[in-house]
Amino acid sequence: MTTLTAPLSIERIAKSRISEVDFQHLEFGKFIADHMAIASYANDRWGEPKIVPYGDLQMSPAMLALHYGQAIFEGMKAFKMNDGSINIFRPHKHYERLRKSLDRMCMPDIPEDMFIQSLHTLIHLDRAWVPDSEGSSLYIRPVVFASESRLGVKVSDQYLFIIMNTPVGAYLNKPYRLKVEDIYVRTAEGGTGFAKCAGNYGGAFYPTQLAKQQGYDQVLWTDHKDHQYIDEVGMMNVMLMIEGKLVTPKLNSAILDGVTRDSILILAKEMGIETVERRISVDELADGLKSGKITEMFGAGTAAVVAPIALINIHGKDIQIPVAGAQSFQQKVKQKLLGIRMGVLPDVHGWNYIIK
Repeated sequence: MTTLTAPLSIERIAKSRISEVDFQHLEFGKFIADHMAIASYANDRWGEPKIVPYGDLQMSPAMLALHYGQAIFEGMKAFKMNDGSINIFRPHKHYERLRKSLDRMCMPDIPEDMFIQSLHTLIHLDRAWVPDSEGSSLYIRPVVFASESRLGVKVSDQYLFIIMNTPVGAYLNKPYRLKVEDIYVRTAEGGTGFAKCAGNYGGAFYPTQLAKQQGYDQVLWTDHKDHQYIDEVGMMNVMLMIEGKLVTPKLNSAILDGVTRDSILILAKEMGIETVERRISVDELADGLKSGKITEMFGAGTAAVVAPIALINIHGKDIQIPVAGAQSFQQKVKQKLLGIRMGVLPDVHGWNYIIK
């Protein structure tokens, strides 16, 4: 899918900071690209978005987002394709999820054309920031937050919408060590788990830090009632190969609808793999790993794409997970997904938004 550059107002940076970036040693989020898209909401309408040099914002200490948590974001990626074009992967799917997050947090809807035009213009302007080394990409962060200055507990009447970008290197394919969380709760059904709101992540830091102190990388969250069923990992959905079937927890209001998760489920069916979305109990996970019924376990998310899991701690006991070889499903689907993004394989689903 290709569209022309949108006619947004552009204020170019006086001097690019790209020379400060070591593209051979990229740290996630360390360097922000030269420009950002920005639009403000007031008087029941969004103003015209514009592109300005990336920089600090002037904000009031009484800004409502700081006090009552009206803040949501998205995470997506752009890739340098083999022919030199830039591909923003599944922006319309990300937009759908952004709208759900906005609605859940009582924030104003953003028109789709405004979102896509802002995204297109910004990435086109900062196209030199899209790295071209294998496995690298430009991580894109749209964010919306309440900007009204007022201390009363209320839904804000003013908001800022911003898109910024950061070049990121290839994900270091170090398998994860997870701990099944059976005390703390990230979110609950009926809550905000399905939305990418800032509070979900802030509330998850403490139990994640405890797990890291014990030698684990992340926690595998479980249901809020009895901690009997698995939900997701802190930064990605979780997927299992059980007796030749791809199985993943069924979505509910406590689980984020991952774009990578959705892509993998679609590709799996095309690869002849049966897919199942259902509840998975902690006991089934433990028994399946011990018996060998579960042959693969991996995470799926925008940052890591496909992240192998090497070990999981269940009720205080570490269980090793089989190493995923080159012929494993997770490695095959990762390569297929990469091939579509880079233009090597046909994009039959129209996932690639291409900027020539």
